Amino acid sequence: MEQKRVLLIAGAGTLGGYTGLELLNMGYHVDCIALEDLVSYNKNYTYIKASVTNELLQDLFSKHHYDCIVDFIHYPDPEFYRNERMKLLLDNTDQLIFLSSYRVYADEQHPVTESAPQLLYTNRDEYFLANEDYAIPKSHNENSLRASGYKNWTIIRPLISFSHYRFDLITQGAASLILRARDHKKTLLPECCRDRAAGVLWAGNSGKLIAHLCCNEKALGEDYTIGTGETHTWGEVAEYYTELTGMEFEWVDIDTYLENATANHYMNRCILMYDRVYDRDVDCSKVLKATGLTAADFLTVKEGITYELNYILDRPDLVARFNTEEAQMVNAKMDRYFEK
Repeated sequence: MEQKRVLLIAGAGTLGGYTGLELLNMGYHVDCIALEDLVSYNKNYTYIKASVTNELLQDLFSKHHYDCIVDFIHYPDPEFYRNERMKLLLDNTDQLIFLSSYRVYADEQHPVTESAPQLLYTNRDEYFLANEDYAIPKSHNENSLRASGYKNWTIIRPLISFSHYRFDLITQGAASLILRARDHKKTLLPECCRDRAAGVLWAGNSGKLIAHLCCNEKALGEDYTIGTGETHTWGEVAEYYTELTGMEFEWVDIDTYLENATANHYMNRCILMYDRVYDRDVDCSKVLKATGLTAADFLTVKEGITYELNYILDRPDLVARFNTEEAQMVNAKMDRYFEK
């Protein structure tokens, strides 16, 4: 049987890295477009260092037939996706997997299934609908695929997927969770989320699920929430970080949190109020049935956090990447709060 070939677009990050590894384990050849300087030592894995342009894609398609394309790019401009990118990809593969997000779901159905109402249709905040730059464009792009007349697409909606590239606790990321833990500093968290079901998953589990949807005829024309069915509150996830790193948290009201523990931009409030404060108890039976995977195939959230913390023990280069200019600003704000 001829070896199947999969293209990962922007596939060297949190989700793409683990998807590629699982595809290799499954016997596929993988081409990965990425901006990073990466080297492959596997003859079945090819890195292509480049910006993703239509010209680059057309050149690749003239050389190879792709049984599946997994597109990890976020397209905040729905018109560009609909008019410039979507048809090019659909015309040059047997299956296009489009990266949406569980964040498209409103807080109106529990547990959440793939048919749950989306924020695009339930939210009445006109400013949010016009200016939110993640969940709303995802929904518009999903709609473009459905209206395209093509059937060779699959929509995936991953939960928040953490790895050594990123750690997530409500809206706090690695800059707080790793750097503040290292320096024995407390971190602020919003009380409103403490008892809410967390939409969080180890990226290795996400990548395994995505890989098993590749070249999967049952997945054509379908949408899937990428999760394992494991559910914890954000408070429980915080306890894992305390147990594993010793970090301490102080739970505060929304305004105190946004003012002292975020950049306090509009999107910081959107992520908190239109996602993290929602109960993200997700029914993942559809994706498990399509892939044939079971609980025995996955790490738990706690095991995933442990795995990724162990991964960065000897990688100061990864830890240094967390300390961005914005991270320094947010950490300085928290320092001032705790000094009062």
